[in-house]
Amino acid sequence: MHWCVDKRENTQCICSVQNMKSEFPASVSPKESENSSLATVASLERDLVLLGLKSGDTVFVHSSFKSLGPVDDGAGTVVRALELAIAPDGLLLMPSFNLVEKVRRPATWNVATTPASTGWISEYFRTLPGTVRSDHYSHSVAARGVRAAEWVCDSGPDTGMKSPWDLAPWMLTFGRRSPLFRCYERGAKVLMLGVGYDHATFIHLLEVMDWNRRLQTDEGAEFLWIDRVAAGVAWEKFGLFASGRVGRAFCRLFDLSVFIDTMLFHLKSDRSLFKTWPKHSDA
Repeated sequence: MHWCVDKRENTQCICSVQNMKSEFPASVSPKESENSSLATVASLERDLVLLGLKSGDTVFVHSSFKSLGPVDDGAGTVVRALELAIAPDGLLLMPSFNLVEKVRRPATWNVATTPASTGWISEYFRTLPGTVRSDHYSHSVAARGVRAAEWVCDSGPDTGMKSPWDLAPWMLTFGRRSPLFRCYERGAKVLMLGVGYDHATFIHLLEVMDWNRRLQTDEGAEFLWIDRVAAGVAWEKFGLFASGRVGRAFCRLFDLSVFIDTMLFHLKSDRSLFKTWPKHSDA
């Protein structure tokens, strides 16, 4: 293991980089099963391509392992299928958040060892050789593939939008250097692999962009939380997404920038999607 280090005045951003080869433990070497009810690397890759993933895509994945049904050799099979669907020049990203009680997050954070709180596939993905993880105490993102280190360890100026999760010495949570903002800015897709909009934490980017828009004309504007399920219902009425089965999981695939831009415009006339959460929410 070695480290990707960004030394700046009064802060240090460290991202763990573990041997940038695309390797998998021997225990998860993909193989076809004689039992056709088991999802395999080949069957999952086929489903992902039919859904709309293609070579060279950058994709941010929210996932539920259980939703897929039986999977031959477990989470490694899922990750391998995702990588093959976007090979050879794709980039795969997953949330690697630290979602313990909010006041405990800074003290419990270690970029190399803190488990991802965003599902078994995300945690498995975090521990793979070659995975790079951003150093953010709360909203970390893990990545593998082309330009992975650039997306999560870039040492450029820390500028952009403020959010309720900003805390020195870590980077702005949704600033211009943040992985999720880069997903928006650089045309990444979102894959909701067997999860609903209640698990769609990328909606925080929508909340932050709406808030920063309102701050331009009202310095005292309050940060507002979005009802994710209601936002999903509103979004799907536009029909700008693909859906289908991957294994047994119902999935959705769409461009993050299209989602954000469409919903930002929608929020100008529909404020009913906002809800009140406790000030000390652990989101």
